[in-house]
Amino acid sequence: MAKILYGSGLRLMECLRLRVKDIDFGNHQIIVRDGKGEDDRVTILPDSLIPHLQRQIQTVQRIHQTDLGDGFGEVHLPYALARKYPNASRELIWQYLFPASGLSKDPQTGRIMRHHADPSLLQKAIRAAAQRHAHQPHAERVGWMRLLGGLLLRQG
Repeated sequence: MAKILYGSGLRLMECLRLRVKDIDFGNHQIIVRDGKGEDDRVTILPDSLIPHLQRQIQTVQRIHQTDLGDGFGEVHLPYALARKYPNASRELIWQYLFPASGLSKDPQTGRIMRHHADPSLLQKAIRAAAQRHAHQPHAERVGWMRLLGGLLLRQG
């Protein structure tokens, strides 16, 4: 997740709300829907992220197949899409790219669904990494975070 944030310039919630269908490998693009200011935008998909995202989609597909087998497999759809396309919430392309570890009850519909991952997961990981380097002055920590982002991209 950190690699996609750094490599594509996404905000945390934009990243978490990505769906499988938002990744366009052919055009090396990520479609960010309903981003800041409720605007849609397109950003780059660096070559170094492609294998990682392909593996992530395979993981999402396995989770989704398990959920379907257990009688679940739905996700919340934006706006009126659930009414317009009643079966879309069970399709792989609408699944979150970074799904939650467990199922939960949708407060609007009362149905059991899989939501996106909790934003605190990445925040806690970054905080823990920063605390490991807490003995450094703030400016050095900021530089360290930029260095970490660059290393993540170079390592693929």
